[in-house]
Formats: sequence, C-alpha cells, structure tokens
Amino acid sequence: MRITLGLTIALLAVYGSACAQDDQRPRTSEAVAQPAATEQQQSAAIVPQKSPTPSPVAFPGSATRITDGLEHPWGIAFLPGGRMLVTERPGRLRIVHPNGAMSAPLAGVPDVQARSQGGLLDVAVDPRFEQNQTIYLTFSEPGDDGTAGTSLAKARLGDGRLENVQVIYRQQPKVKGGGHFGSRIVFRNDGTIFVTQGDRQSYSEQAQDLASGIGKVVRINPDGSIPKDNPFVGRDGVRPEIWSYGHRNIQSASLDAEGRLWTVEHGPRGGDEMHMPEAGKNYGWPVITYGVEYSGGKVGKGETEREGMEQPVYYWDPVIAPSGMVRYTGNRYPGWTGSYFVGSLTPGGLVRLTLANGRVSEERYLEELGRVRDVEQGPDGLLYLITDQKNGRLLRLDPR
Repeated sequence: MRITLGLTIALLAVYGSACAQDDQRPRTSEAVAQPAATEQQQSAAIVPQKSPTPSPVAFPGSATRITDGLEHPWGIAFLPGGRMLVTERPGRLRIVHPNGAMSAPLAGVPDVQARSQGGLLDVAVDPRFEQNQTIYLTFSEPGDDGTAGTSLAKARLGDGRLENVQVIYRQQPKVKGGGHFGSRIVFRNDGTIFVTQGDRQSYSEQAQDLASGIGKVVRINPDGSIPKDNPFVGRDGVRPEIWSYGHRNIQSASLDAEGRLWTVEHGPRGGDEMHMPEAGKNYGWPVITYGVEYSGGKVGKGETEREGMEQPVYYWDPVIAPSGMVRYTGNRYPGWTGSYFVGSLTPGGLVRLTLANGRVSEERYLEELGRVRDVEQGPDGLLYLITDQKNGRLLRLDPR
C-alpha cells in the first residue's frame, strides 16, 4: 500500500473490511501521527490509531466512463502508450484502449477456480516491459479434490494471446474454500516481487505456521527463485519465500516513497489493519485483532496485543473493505500530489489520505460508484478506477 513516512512523521493510513462479499466500512478525518523512527525502530514506535468516521465530500471533477461490460474486474495495469490490461474474475484478461475500445479475451490465460472470491485477480507489467514484453498475473489455481491456492504466473504478451506462460509461485498447501486469496503484486526496487496472500478464510490458524504459505506475504525473484536475503532462508521446516506472517487477507499493497512495502488487510467485523510488513515479523492474525467475529463474539481470546506480535499503524472499525491502492505522483489534481488513494468495497468509493503538518488527513469521494476494486495512476497523470460488479466499469477521474 502506499502511505509514506515523512521526515518528521511516522505515517498512518486507512483501510478496512469484512468478508461477506470480500469484506466492509468508514470516511474527511484526521489522526495524530507518531514521531518518525528508523525502519528498524518503526515497529516499536507504533501506537495503533483507530479511524474516525468522516463523511463523504464532493469530488472536484467528474468520473468519466471509459468502458463497461466487464464482469467483476479485479486488477488494472498500464502498458506503454496508455493501453490498459484489465482482469475479470471469471478468468478473462482484456486490453482496453484509452478511447474505450476493448479487446476480446486474450488466449493463454491460466485456468482459474472462479468461485466466490477466487478467479483471475491482479495483473502487473514488468518494469522492463519494453525490453521483455512480460506481464504477471495472480489467480486462484485449482488443485486436486476441489482445492485451490494463490499462484503467480508470468507470460509474454503476444498478439491477442499470452505466450510462454509459467507459474513461478504456488501457495502451499492448496485448500478447499473460495475466500481470502489476497492477492496484490508489488515490484520491489531491487527487482524482487512481493505477493500478498490471505488466510483462506477457514484456515486462519495456518497464518501463524511458518511451514505453510497461508496468511503470508512472500518475496520471490522474477524467475520464481528465492532471494538469498529472505528472513527465513536456511531454517528447517520454514518456507523460504515467506517475508512476513500473521496476515488475514491483504488486497492493498504498494511501496512508499522510500521503497518500503505497505499493506492493508481485511479484518473480520471491524479491525481492518494497515501495516508496514518488515522481514520476518509476525502481524498477529488470528491471535490478536481489533475486530470481532461476524456473530459479534471474540476472535480467539479477544486480545488486541501480545508480545512478539506487531501492532497496526492504523485500524478501522467500522471497516471500509479496502482493495487497490496507489500513491499519486502526478500534478493533474491541485493539492493531491503525494496523496494515497484506496478503493473501498463497502460502503464504496475512493479514499484519499494525505500526510501534512504532522497529521494524516482523510477524505472520501464517490461513494455512489459502489465497490471500487482497483485504482491506478495512468501515464497521463489521471486516476483510473474499476468497479467490482456484474457489469463492471472502467472510469477515469477528470479534474475540473
């Protein structure tokens, strides 16, 4: 996720969710930021902050439809020249042109288990695309006996099809159920790749198990090999791809201005959490959480903290069900450069976060759009959204 640490401020953020159709709720607010800390000291400095509930404000412009007719679109990625790759959860990948012209589904997409929250999920373009024409896809890969798991594939983008498709990472074990696949792709500045994952909904205890890939952020090389400096490399009985653990369902992730990974994960009923996952650290799920079960009962013992487990920088109760996120670096919207934008699934719309004068301010826009699944910045400096609906839309945010 993209929320940044200032020179004299720690940083904060936003997010939330619940699981019903992915996960749930809040909206212009402020919270006091903590003093800045080094990356090594950051966890110790965190005092978790609870989101207030700001009211939506008018968007200073208009949401322009580029195209519709997308079936539950999930991810957007920009190609050189302004064309967009858009995934549809049932298993289709399309190219959409800036004028709204949309390709037929590309051939060669891996088979997906398109059930409940599963299907074809995120898409990312290799930073060296102009040299290698490579893209990456996450998806719920079917296994034996109705099981599935989050997988990452790379492929060459050809003429109307994907070529040389290779699955370079598979979450282990594959399990039954259709929920909590994660699944954002983030390229680190050193060329490695983060893949965020979920606890697969009925297997939350495995989020604490280092022999399992469930409930983890993993870090791999572009060929699927394991970076030698991953925190658990060489430890017996531990999966070497693990970067951090104790996560519930991360659908928001990006780098901050300093190149650090930030994530926001869906909580249960309340308790969506924003973290800066550091190598080898435990983020608590399902042992500690600020949420409760959907029935209203406690999660586990009802603990919100425990020694050896990290606190969130920020948490939401009620939740906003966060999904895609981008740190805005353009200048097309006055006063928005450096802000972070997060899509909300419930109540819907777009959340803007700004760090200034020692405080994090939050504004909410466009709740009437419904479930915003992803938000990205285009090469034209404008923001683009997709809505997660049966007749999903691709929209461009035009300033006044």
